[in-house]
Amino acid sequence: MSIGPYHYLGLAAALFAIGVIGVVTRRNAIGVLIGVELMLNAANINLVAFSRFSGGLDAQIFAIFVIVIAAAEAAVALAIILQLFEKRSDVDVDRARTLRG
Repeated sequence: MSIGPYHYLGLAAALFAIGVIGVVTRRNAIGVLIGVELMLNAANINLVAFSRFSGGLDAQIFAIFVIVIAAAEAAVALAIILQLFEKRSDVDVDRARTLRG
């Protein structure tokens, strides 16, 4: 039995929905970051699935760029979260309106 493109799209939609729920409902900055990463991975699954079933490699190259951008985004976000924790001793995004003193 072969896995069709709709299975990949369903998996990506479920992952994206879980990511959106994580971003909207979490108050912890690490939880929000994990939700954003889930949404980026769902986009990557879509890109690779479309590339696999259309026959081209263009979408797979875009997926590699998305992975690189996600790694850079995670590094910058973790640096901001560490600064937030150093200043306020918590990572609650509701209390962190600005990073000013």
